[in-house]
Amino acid sequence: MRALTLGPEGTYSHRAARAVADEIEFTESVTNIVEGVASGEYDRGVVPIENSIEGSVTESLDALAERNVAVVQEIVTPIRHALLAQAGEFETVASHPQALAQCRSYLEREYPSVKTEAVASTARGVERARQDPSVAAIGHPDNAGGDLRVLAEDIQDRTSNATRFVVLAPESEKSEAGGKSSLIIYPNTNYPGLLLEMLEPFAERDINLTRIESRPSGERLGDYVFHFDFAAGLYEERSQEVVEVLRGIAGEGWVRELGSYDTKHVLY
Repeated sequence: MRALTLGPEGTYSHRAARAVADEIEFTESVTNIVEGVASGEYDRGVVPIENSIEGSVTESLDALAERNVAVVQEIVTPIRHALLAQAGEFETVASHPQALAQCRSYLEREYPSVKTEAVASTARGVERARQDPSVAAIGHPDNAGGDLRVLAEDIQDRTSNATRFVVLAPESEKSEAGGKSSLIIYPNTNYPGLLLEMLEPFAERDINLTRIESRPSGERLGDYVFHFDFAAGLYEERSQEVVEVLRGIAGEGWVRELGSYDTKHVLY
């Protein structure tokens, strides 16, 4: 099974993807991952969807709203950030924007005069640190080695730091079985009480919403796409009723069922 995820080798996405496939290829764009799965070029794609400190990964949400794929599993893994450098003194810390944000308090406290540099992935930051002794990186401690050493471990601002990844498959593999489900809704309208109308069907059927997120549709200012995760399978009658109600609310818009899935916890 071929899987595509964020690279290069050594990213947290790579670590999550190893729980899914043995043959893993890399890109630096979430959009490329979703497109690769939607086209059938790859059997699976693994993308980060939410972090316990920084919240949703907006690039992933937007890519999922634009292409037809299925979510067949979610992987939850703790994130352990380490400060990696060739020496104790450096001028810049390079890493993925999410990693920099997750370690913001540590960097401000311990290295207030050091610049931060956002790069495509934690692994790219590690590469920068290997090439340039004036650059440190934030990444998993296992990325150390050679000239690169661990200056500090577990530097994330909260010890409970964890990231949810979703495993993508072609739309034909969408399942209605699982403990969680995901929907994307584009109402193509806006009026007082719209959000309440979309939430009430879940509450009335005792379905727990585990995440709700709105993203600009790109069509016009004030126009939004809504992402819902909830703790029920689409095979359940109550879930089917919710989807039917939402389709009625969407009217000229659309409702996309990404599918139902179970959660796998992976420790590294």
